[in-house]
Amino acid sequence: MVHGVEWAAQGPGGEPESSDSMRAFGAVVRALREHAGVSREEFGALVHLSRHSVASIELGRRLADQRFVELAEEATGGTGAVRGAFQHMARQPGLAAWFRTWARLEREAVSLDTYECRILPGLLQSEAYVRAAFSNNIPVVGDEEMEEQVRARMERQQLMRERLGTSFSFIIDEAVLRSRLGGPAVMSDALDCVLTCAAARNVQVQIMPMAFEAHACLAGPLRLLETEDGRRYAYAEGQQHGRLIADVKEVVTLGQRYATLRSQALPPGDSKDLLRQIRGAL
Repeated sequence: MVHGVEWAAQGPGGEPESSDSMRAFGAVVRALREHAGVSREEFGALVHLSRHSVASIELGRRLADQRFVELAEEATGGTGAVRGAFQHMARQPGLAAWFRTWARLEREAVSLDTYECRILPGLLQSEAYVRAAFSNNIPVVGDEEMEEQVRARMERQQLMRERLGTSFSFIIDEAVLRSRLGGPAVMSDALDCVLTCAAARNVQVQIMPMAFEAHACLAGPLRLLETEDGRRYAYAEGQQHGRLIADVKEVVTLGQRYATLRSQALPPGDSKDLLRQIRGAL
């Protein structure tokens, strides 16, 4: 069984550029569908997706998951070709830019949950905080590359302003908020940014206090999302790699961890009060 799909960092800045394996998998699906004499619309009904979503998979723009593979396998005659192509794709270390794939999924999300224990979540960062974070990268990057990274991060934050129907949940360890990354002025501005974002009706920010006795996400940072068609994904990252998780059982387990952590963290109102307290102490 494929438990998830993982990409090792390959290209500049830790993001491989190639998505050839996704396009190759999509080409296999398309060839099998056309050989079966089934239109995209008809195929979509068989795999519980829209015609547009089928096209996205066939063109290598959208990640297929295990459910799609099994339904597509059945819809194309049960030869094992779809399953085999997917397993081969999942083993490719550079099949796609590991974070860019997640960023594309974010734009389809109806809910997005984020837990962070190292740094403020990217969607909540002020520009000065973004610069401070990237300036700590080793090896040091040039000015031009730095500006590209900052621009990409700030453009990604448009998601918060454009997806007003999306539910955003953030849980942040208190220690992250009490850090002085970039200095007191940068951190003060960053906390103001978090408070501004938290004021939106579709955004919920919670703090996991340092004096905890139970913590459901000690294994590290976690992101979860659900798309409009009910598909759920998770994402985790380390020093030099990211892992996009599509396996249903694994995503359910991680969802249970996040749900438990929400009950362990301070309520949103108390979290805002603590944020203001920390902000005032800088």
